[in-house]
Amino acid sequence: MEEKKENQINIELTDEISSGVYTNLAIITHSPSEFVCDFIQMMPGVPKGKVRSRVIMTPQNAKRLMRALQENVEKFEQTFGTLDESGTPPMPPMNFGTPTTQA
Repeated sequence: MEEKKENQINIELTDEISSGVYTNLAIITHSPSEFVCDFIQMMPGVPKGKVRSRVIMTPQNAKRLMRALQENVEKFEQTFGTLDESGTPPMPPMNFGTPTTQA
C-alpha cells in the first residue's frame, strides 16, 4: 500500500553550503518590498567585520522566519533551559542610509 505524501518538498543541500558559516552579528535592513539580512563575523579587537552571508526575502517571509525562530528558541529553552542574554554586548549604532537596523 502506497502512502500519499502531500505538501512534501525536496530540498537540495550542496556540499559548499552544508558546512555553514559562523556569524556573531546580524544587521537587518528593509524597504517596502524586501528585508535584507546580513550575517557578519566580527573578531575581538578588530573594528572591521566581514559579511559571511546575505539573505534577501519578502516582508511576508521575514515575518514567517521571525515566527519560526521564536518557536524554535522556545523549544530550545524548554529542553535546555532559559537563555541568559545579560552577557550579550550591546549593538553598536549603525546606519547605512537605510531604515534603522536591528539585530
